[in-house]
Amino acid sequence: MTEPTLGTVAPQDRRLLRRQMLADDVYEAIKTMLMDHVIRPGARISIDGLAREFQVSSTPVREALARLESEGLAVKEPLKGYRATPLLTLEEFDDLYRFRLLLEPWAARRAAELIDDHGRDRLRTELANAVEPTSVDYAGYKSLTAHDNRFHSLIAGLSGSEQVRLAFERTHCHLHIFRLHYDRDIGPEVLTEHRTLVDAITSGNSTAAESAMTQHIENSMTLRLRKIYE
Repeated sequence: MTEPTLGTVAPQDRRLLRRQMLADDVYEAIKTMLMDHVIRPGARISIDGLAREFQVSSTPVREALARLESEGLAVKEPLKGYRATPLLTLEEFDDLYRFRLLLEPWAARRAAELIDDHGRDRLRTELANAVEPTSVDYAGYKSLTAHDNRFHSLIAGLSGSEQVRLAFERTHCHLHIFRLHYDRDIGPEVLTEHRTLVDAITSGNSTAAESAMTQHIENSMTLRLRKIYE
């Protein structure tokens, strides 16, 4: 389907489309600043300052911050405004991974048990569309971040449990994890492990799928990330 442009949209709708495009641009700009620590973790976020920097009104900045709050990247404090969410503490990090180890290996096993042709196509398409990062800043790896979220959410959904899918999505773990640390080796490692998961699930091998997901999460926890707390 062709994406709408201002020329193809009815005149009465053009103002709304321009506003949405502006809001999306401001959202992506602030998100990049948070992910790259241009806005430091825990720092106060000035709505007026960002509006001046982007040469926009405060409205799209407020809308962007509300979206970022829903993703766990910003916190709104009564009478104080917004601040950047602090990085995960070691205790929070361990809690997140314990939760993932309870949830996601089971989801991978169930996905393999329930997989059908449509599910196979969705997994293979998602993997085929994954792009290796081009740099260590957010602009270079944000496509991997988005893929990682879609991939794990898809597997959770293929488990047949809507509650499991929603529980995973509420963690926003992909954003918190990539905000902690990213280096050039992570992208290829993650995609290799995703291929192993796709092979196991699409072949209907539930034991291999559960094992691959457990290994994938443990690698992320122990080999790639936990060392930053040492």
